[in-house]
Amino acid sequence: MAVSYDALRDYLKQRKQAEFVLSFEEIEEIIGGALPRAAQRASWWDTLRSPDVHMPQREACLAAGFTATRLPDGKSVRFRKMKSP
Repeated sequence: MAVSYDALRDYLKQRKQAEFVLSFEEIEEIIGGALPRAAQRASWWDTLRSPDVHMPQREACLAAGFTATRLPDGKSVRFRKMKSP
């Protein structure tokens, strides 16, 4: 069964900070399941990667108004609020 990223979207929508970091463990706690192995690759979190391909983690972040970037430590993700047009 695939993990839903709706809980991540809802969590991000509630955050007031313009930028913050969550560990993979914290994200898994939020979504109530394990992240796929692909989450360890930086490209999995890349907001601009393959915009024509359905990627629920990316869509959840964008729907909440954030971009996500995996940090070089390979264990956490930086979320940044997108600027309003």
